[in-house]
Amino acid sequence: MNPLNRAEEAFHTTFGTSPLVWRILLSVVIVLVYALVRRVSRRIIAGTVDDAASRFQINKVVTYVVGFASLLLLVNLWVQGITGLATYLGLLSAGIAISLQDPLTNFAGWIYILTRRPFKVGDRVQLGQFQGDVVDIRMFRFILLEIGNWVHADQSTGRVVHVPNGLVFKNPVANYDEAFGYIWNELEVTVTFESNWRRAKEVLTRTVSEHAEKLSPDAQQRIDEAADTFHIKFAKLTPVVWTSVADSGVKLTMRYLCKPRERRSSSSAMWESVLAAIEALPDVHLAFPTTRVFHATENPMPKGQPRKVE
Repeated sequence: MNPLNRAEEAFHTTFGTSPLVWRILLSVVIVLVYALVRRVSRRIIAGTVDDAASRFQINKVVTYVVGFASLLLLVNLWVQGITGLATYLGLLSAGIAISLQDPLTNFAGWIYILTRRPFKVGDRVQLGQFQGDVVDIRMFRFILLEIGNWVHADQSTGRVVHVPNGLVFKNPVANYDEAFGYIWNELEVTVTFESNWRRAKEVLTRTVSEHAEKLSPDAQQRIDEAADTFHIKFAKLTPVVWTSVADSGVKLTMRYLCKPRERRSSSSAMWESVLAAIEALPDVHLAFPTTRVFHATENPMPKGQPRKVE
């Protein structure tokens, strides 16, 4: 006979009550112990853990564990047939796994981040809808200094975002710094069809080369250093200007390498040089969307001939 059964038998002998009274009394004791453990654990955690977010996570785990254990005790007390240590431990472990699913997933994500290193502190990453610079990696989450959102050109918003570690298993991780420390940036300049686009392309090629001439050798060196880890191949690392046709003119796209955190500053410097260079070219004009309307009362066309409207 286990101690609980002996206590129940002694209670019945002493007070002459029914099993129902014993179960109600013991249920009240279990609830009181649950409340006491939660209260004591909160005080202990508050006195030993300084970080508010960590306190929240630990309190959450303790609440889940103690609450589920109390629930199993109540079920074992009131429902017949749930007996035996193996059954009890099986239900306990399954319940803990279900109730602690998110914390366990976040902990596994922490282990994955530390061992596989998809990113480290200081890297600029994008994970699902979150993007920014990693400023801290903790047991249940990592912290980003947010970029983008309502701010353009990948600049910081000033907000700190706490991202659960478990998201590394559910979303692709884009790392701006891991490969070779540079990204490709493109600027599109559209000139009118009447402009001397060949002359414009020569000026843009010279401009983008002047701004990016010091980056290519460094980028090639970093690619060579990362060759053992990544099979990265680029036909050329030097800047280039591509030609295409848009609705309003000839589109000239400048493509060049820049450091991830210098995208906006490099674009601004490049645009200033481009605008100054185009201003000095009398036969080159920037294009913009236009609409041409033909009025039937002006320059009437011969009967039966199709009318052109642009």
